[in-house]
Amino acid sequence: MHEPQGHGSVLKRRTGWVGAPERRKDRVGPPDQGDQVGRPGRKDQVGRRTGWKRLGTPLGILAAVSGAFAYVGTVDPNEPGHYPVCPLLKLTGVLCPGCGGLRSAHAFITGDLGAALEANAIATAGYFLFAVVWVLWLVRAWRGKPLRIGLAPAWWWGVGAVLLVFTIVRNLPFGSALAP
Repeated sequence: MHEPQGHGSVLKRRTGWVGAPERRKDRVGPPDQGDQVGRPGRKDQVGRRTGWKRLGTPLGILAAVSGAFAYVGTVDPNEPGHYPVCPLLKLTGVLCPGCGGLRSAHAFITGDLGAALEANAIATAGYFLFAVVWVLWLVRAWRGKPLRIGLAPAWWWGVGAVLLVFTIVRNLPFGSALAP
């Protein structure tokens, strides 16, 4: 027979997940050993990482992004033949919002912020935004809290609108300052 339909009961039946209220009554073992839930003798460890292990993902992402920036800083995108041409630019002649992003990254990593802004201002702003979010993520991971960025749909629509306006303006004659 099924359990009564309470908060989380369907999730518990289908996945075996036990939420916070159920953990207290099903706890097995001493309270100082984390959340061990289940039948007596069974020790299911609910995913809590401690110490430096919590920093693995943010540091791994930083290593990957640093590696990509190091490559772009070493292999100059201003020299033809190293990177593929933007397919939208090649087929239509229209600059997408990402056009000039590699040149922007190269200028940014070599310390020429003016050239980075000229190549792609949106991408350059994205580098700074990434740095801020990454530091926030690292601090929250160090404290044992997850990074949750809950933006309302209006923010996402706003970001899309900014990218659309940026794309349109950089392809018009008066917006040629935004073109790479």
